[in-house]
Amino acid sequence: MDETELLALHLQELRRGTVVVACLLALRTPDYGYALLRRLDDAGVPSDANTIYPLLRRLEERGLLTSAWDTGESRPRKFYRTSDAGSALADRLLVEMDRLTSGLHALTGGPDR
Repeated sequence: MDETELLALHLQELRRGTVVVACLLALRTPDYGYALLRRLDDAGVPSDANTIYPLLRRLEERGLLTSAWDTGESRPRKFYRTSDAGSALADRLLVEMDRLTSGLHALTGGPDR
């Protein structure tokens, strides 16, 4: 495995948990899947439909998102919104991410390296 493939593999692992937090944060404002993909990409958290749509279903099954169909347009869209439980989890995960980032900075000698 060359250096580029190795980096891509580990970036995928790093982003996997980050996408969960990003979705919970982004969906505090209701949105549908494709628009969420664009919002995440614009925020610097790229993902793809093969990741996001199954993730949305899992988060909804766990009670972290709620959903409702908007049939007011020619093409119905399922809008997702972060539930109270999802919002509380996102807040706790952000605290943990900050703690981990601080730990990484401590290992590297600080944020300025």
